[in-house]
Amino acid sequence: MADTATADAENGSGQDVKVVHVDLGARSYDIRIGRGLLASAGADIALAVPGARLAVVVDETVARLHLKAFSASLDAAGLEHTVITVPPGESTKCFSQFERLCDEILAARLERNDAVVALGGGVVGDLTGFAASAVRRGMTFIQVPTSLLAQVDSSVGGKTGINSRHGKNLIGAFHQPVLVLADTAILDTLSQREFRAGYAEVAKYGLLGDADFFAWLEDNWQAVFAGGGEREEAVARSCQAKADVVAADELEGGRRALLNLGHTFGHALESAVSYETERLVHGEGVSIGMMLAHEFSERLGLIGEETSLRVRKHLTDVGLPVRIGQIPGQLPPAETFMDIIAQDKKVSRGALTFILTRGIGEAFVEKGVDPAQVLDFLKEKLPA
Repeated sequence: MADTATADAENGSGQDVKVVHVDLGARSYDIRIGRGLLASAGADIALAVPGARLAVVVDETVARLHLKAFSASLDAAGLEHTVITVPPGESTKCFSQFERLCDEILAARLERNDAVVALGGGVVGDLTGFAASAVRRGMTFIQVPTSLLAQVDSSVGGKTGINSRHGKNLIGAFHQPVLVLADTAILDTLSQREFRAGYAEVAKYGLLGDADFFAWLEDNWQAVFAGGGEREEAVARSCQAKADVVAADELEGGRRALLNLGHTFGHALESAVSYETERLVHGEGVSIGMMLAHEFSERLGLIGEETSLRVRKHLTDVGLPVRIGQIPGQLPPAETFMDIIAQDKKVSRGALTFILTRGIGEAFVEKGVDPAQVLDFLKEKLPA
């Protein structure tokens, strides 16, 4: 199983680095977590892929903030690299950008044993990882996540992909990175909205399988936002939780589906607003989705009202949305949401699968959920 430990090594700022090991046999890798890791990224990457040339994929926003420092680190380590810039935003996870990225990696004449590096948030990581899985039938992949959401979730576990008009992340591949570098100082540059959205995924790990962690977050979330040692602790504990699940169920045959707590509803909400991030970003959809999952579990008699109220209070305290009605603009009818949910990756032979809960830290996979019950529930929750 995966484990978290504070490494003896120090990062570029002379501070300790927390290391989470993802145990996948010959494809195992480390997640290195600490402040100032971007300055020493080149040395870490050179150790992971000695002699490799790199394609660094970055969106325009992250490039303005962090590319100069990252490139300087690569130069200092003697790593030859090509930079490929993509537009920011969820709409970048599409066929046209995937095609362009694959073509530019090939145009750079990178070989199979060279490496593709994702420097960015979840969108860049998902798109870049999918391209790395496909070009030359699989290239070495490295994640340097720059958002909280990417550091605790999308950069870990090897899920890559793009969106389809039929739904989110329906086209992709499992392709594990060889290294993840999570510089928590980078998170200081995020807007409050972006940071809160990422925090939804942090809270998710407590809600799905670690009641003690959720209680710790209730007491320490303000320090996590402030950027002290609690931030590194929250990122490390989140990564450890995901690494444990991935090590036990890499290809989502069973237990890994728990990581989708709130995502069936959340992805449907994102699709319903056509991935317009002005209206809803992924973490906000997950927050509302987790609240809906708890309320639906309450409807089914699995939990009491006090559990739902506790979840609602924490997410609200943090500043996350918890109701569908908090999404600005017009929304489609419940029947449209059901059509979107029917395309969800967790649907099996037409049967709906939801992640439900019996309490804080007690999520479970429920197969064969009655669509009529879900439809009635959504009709009640959608604004009039």
